[in-house]
Amino acid sequence: MKIGLLFGSFNPIHIGHLIIANYMANHTDLDKVWLVVTPQNPFKKYGGLINTYDRLEMARLATDNSDNLEVSDVEIKLPQPSYTIDTLTHLTAQYPQHEFVLIMGSDNLAGLHKWKNYKLILRDYKVFVYPRPGYENAELASHPSVTITMTPLMELSATFIRQSIADKKNVQYFVPDAVLKFIESKNLYR
Repeated sequence: MKIGLLFGSFNPIHIGHLIIANYMANHTDLDKVWLVVTPQNPFKKYGGLINTYDRLEMARLATDNSDNLEVSDVEIKLPQPSYTIDTLTHLTAQYPQHEFVLIMGSDNLAGLHKWKNYKLILRDYKVFVYPRPGYENAELASHPSVTITMTPLMELSATFIRQSIADKKNVQYFVPDAVLKFIESKNLYR
């Protein structure tokens, strides 16, 4: 099986994440997409990140009715900080029957040269890239392992959603209903 891996803090998961994952699962040659909940991105500051298990639960709630989207907690179980190459190596060893493809935005592709062992990632794995505003001409876009997709452009961010919730604004339609109920039930991002 060919599985795409979409890494993220999903703080919270929103329709932009789901549109990207759904596009990759249905408009490329991937069989499934796993949303990999990352405890802490080594390139981002910790501030504002809620409990990992709450983010994991929201991702599961958001994908409950999907046949080809699943949630993975693999990075929660691995040593911290989480590095993509380590997770890819672990998954490849654990599931040798699967082919794993890394899914990332063009903004991440532009900074891929800063990642731990990025040359190994490009040597051993395919990378499917979705567009992000302002990152149309990443240097590695022409690499043979990189496929630029026609994923719909999404400018929705988890930061915007968190701030909207803190400001008591309505975020209906930005997150799935089940996720919104979970956020409200736990009084998250207030």
